[in-house]
Amino acid sequence: MIAPSQSARPRPAAIGRWLLGVAFLVFCMVVVGGITRLTESGLSITQWKPITGAIPPLTHDQWMAAFRDYQQIPEYREINRGMSLADFQFIFFWEWVHRLLGRLIGLAFALPLVWFAWKRAIPAGYGPRLVALLALGGLQGAIGWWMVKSGLSVRTDVSHYRLAVHLLTALFIMGGLIWTALDLFALARNPQARPARLRPFALVVLLLLLVQLMLGAFTAGLDAGYVSSTWPLMNDHLVPEGIDWTNSLWATLSSDPYLVHFLHRWWAWVAAAGLFMLAVRAKRAGRRGASIAIHASVGTQIILGIATVLSGIALPLAVLHQAVGALVVAAAAWGAHGIGAQRA
Repeated sequence: MIAPSQSARPRPAAIGRWLLGVAFLVFCMVVVGGITRLTESGLSITQWKPITGAIPPLTHDQWMAAFRDYQQIPEYREINRGMSLADFQFIFFWEWVHRLLGRLIGLAFALPLVWFAWKRAIPAGYGPRLVALLALGGLQGAIGWWMVKSGLSVRTDVSHYRLAVHLLTALFIMGGLIWTALDLFALARNPQARPARLRPFALVVLLLLLVQLMLGAFTAGLDAGYVSSTWPLMNDHLVPEGIDWTNSLWATLSSDPYLVHFLHRWWAWVAAAGLFMLAVRAKRAGRRGASIAIHASVGTQIILGIATVLSGIALPLAVLHQAVGALVVAAAAWGAHGIGAQRA
């Protein structure tokens, strides 16, 4: 039996470990989301049922009802007409796993949060931040449905803008979980430690990374990776032929598959340069592990990006590319936290 005085003691290390566990689940969610996108599974479930949707169809009649719902949307009528029930069950599986992981993450965050709050184990000042992360997770579920809804009536796929919002929000949540966990670990080591600050240099680097992640989401949403399977040139040209400059500048920059692919492959070097400089500063701040993580993840990501292009967007490589992209975000958050904590 835990005495009342003991139960009221803040437990920053335990909460930090819990947050890293949730961050790992978010990482898994990003990976499964990549599989869902690459297998064109995202529109297979045409309704949003946050509670009852956790149970998939169990009988043949239930499967046929779900299949009939899918047959009403443009993706089936214009692209997948004639699809077998077995093929539908395959794409349904990935979207169902993706949504199930979202529900699991919600429970894995909300229930321990209530328990820690009841035990008065949350250190002073961290309660609002944890509640904000929980709210952001709930918003992410709504964003996911908002994204899916964009492909159910007129389009044959989801809006790449909404896809980008969905992916970037997931990565922001993961980064926030890691940052908060690191603050709590510092507090566990030193009760006088203050939360790390986001330094201007780190902010600039993270913004460079944000642009690259957004371009990656646009590339995925527009299937822009398929317009060229050569590197470093795109179909024998540095600047690819086929860019439609007749639209507005923003429409061309964000929606032309040739230009989006071009920007994604070359902005990567700008983001990488910033991240390598962040790694150097993290090492100087005594965060050697963060420095190694940044170098390893960014280097691996560059190799995977090139390999993915050369393979014609092979599924295993493309999934690894998205997975390591999430690891780059985690490493960048670690490094940015390290240089922000050195004078805290």
